[in-house]
Amino acid sequence: MTKFTDLNLNPKILKAIEEAGYETPTPIQAGAIPAAIEGKDVLGIAQTGTGKTASFTLPMIHMLARGRARARMPRSLVLCPTRELAAQVAENFDTYTKHLKLTKALLIGGVSFKEQDALIDKGVDVLIATPGRLLDHFERGKLLLTGVQIMVVDEADRMLDMGFIPDIERIFGLTPFTRQTLFFSATMAPEIERITNTFLSAPTRIEVARQATASENIAQGVVMFQASRKDREASEKRKTLRALIDAEGDACTNAIIFCNRKTDVDICAKSLNKYGYQAAPIHGDLDQSQRMKTLEDFRQGNLRFLVASDVAARGLDVPSVSHVFNFDVPGHAEDYVHRIGRTGRAGRSGKAFMICSKRDEKSLAAVEELINKEIPRVENPAKFDAAPAKPAARTPKSEAAKPKSGDRATRSKAPSQPRDKKQHNDNTSKVVGMGDHLPSFIALSFEERRAG
Repeated sequence: MTKFTDLNLNPKILKAIEEAGYETPTPIQAGAIPAAIEGKDVLGIAQTGTGKTASFTLPMIHMLARGRARARMPRSLVLCPTRELAAQVAENFDTYTKHLKLTKALLIGGVSFKEQDALIDKGVDVLIATPGRLLDHFERGKLLLTGVQIMVVDEADRMLDMGFIPDIERIFGLTPFTRQTLFFSATMAPEIERITNTFLSAPTRIEVARQATASENIAQGVVMFQASRKDREASEKRKTLRALIDAEGDACTNAIIFCNRKTDVDICAKSLNKYGYQAAPIHGDLDQSQRMKTLEDFRQGNLRFLVASDVAARGLDVPSVSHVFNFDVPGHAEDYVHRIGRTGRAGRSGKAFMICSKRDEKSLAAVEELINKEIPRVENPAKFDAAPAKPAARTPKSEAAKPKSGDRATRSKAPSQPRDKKQHNDNTSKVVGMGDHLPSFIALSFEERRAG
C-alpha cells in the first residue's frame, strides 16, 4: 500500500501531513500527486469526499517551496465555485504549509476589497478565488495573472452548473500558455470535456470511481410522500422530516438537510427550531460572516442540523456528518451524488434519506438512472389524519328549480308580473344594440319627439 512517504514530497510537507494524522493517500491522491510533481497536466475525475483537495494542494506546495512571490503577480491560482469551498481550500494550505514560508490570499465575495488588495500588493504564492471576485480585482487593475505557474480548477462540473464556464475560459486566457493545469471534476459533461481538450496539454487522467456514483458505504432510502390534503402538504412534509430524524434516534448525531429553494431553507430551519431541533440555515443570500460562523458551529459540534441549499453541497470538509436528508429531490441528478457525499467520508459509514413528492418522481427516476440502481423505498414514519370524506353530491340548482309534473305549486302558481307597474308599450321604438331592454325614460323621449 502506498504511503505519503512514497510520493517524493518535501520533508516539511510530510511532517505537516503526519501532524495532521494522515499516513495513507486516497486513490486520487496517489495518482495525481506524482504526476503533478513531474510537471504534467492532470485531469482528476472522482466523486466528492475522495480527497481531491490534497491532490492539488500538496504538489502545489511542493513546487512552490522554492522561489518568491512578486507584488500583484501570484505564482499559483486555485479557482473554486463557492466561497465555502474556497475557504476550505485555504484551510488546507494553512495545514500543510505550517513548516514553510508561503503566502496566500483568499479572494471571495462578502469581504472588503481593501483587505484583499493589501495582500495582493505584498505578493502571494497562492491565490485562492471564486471566478467573479478574481475578475473584479483584475478589471480594477489590482492583479496580474502573467506570473501564474500552476492553475487549478476545482469542482469544474459545479462551475458549469453555476454558469461560470465563460469566466473560466476568460481566466485561462489571462494566464501564460506555459502554465501547468490541474483540473478536477466529479463528472465529465460534454462542455467540461471541451474545455479540457482546449486548455490542458496531454493530461494524465486519473479516474478513481465510476462517474457519478454514490459511495458504497452510504445507506440510502427514499420516502414516497403523499399528503393527506393539498393545503397540508408543506406542513406534513416537514413532519415527515422530523419523523425520519426521530426514527434514527441517537445514531443521528448531526445532519445536513438539503432544500432546493432558499425560502424553503429558511422555513425548514425555523420549523425545526420551533419543535426543539437545533438547526440553522445556510444559503447564498446570507451574509458571508454569518455563513462562516454557522459552518464553524456545525464543524465544532455546537450545531446539530445544518439546513442548506446546494451552495453547501460541495467542498464542505466535515468528516463526521452521520446523516444527509434531502427534503427535496434535487432538480439535477448529479447534485444528489454531491449532497449525499457529505456523509460517509474518510471511510466512515453514513445514511442518506430523501422525501419524494408525486411531482418529483421524474427527478427521482433521473437520479436512479444516474447512480445505476434503485434507491430502497422507506415507509413514511409520520402518521397523518385521514382526509375528511367528500360531501354528498348536491343537486344542481337548475335541476332543483324545475318543478315536478303534478306538483301542486305548479298548478296554483300564477304568471309572474313585471316589477314595474307600468306595462311595456309594444309600440315603443327600439334602439339598435339595446334589444328589448329599453329604459322607459329613453322611450319617453322618443314619444315626445314624435309628438313634437
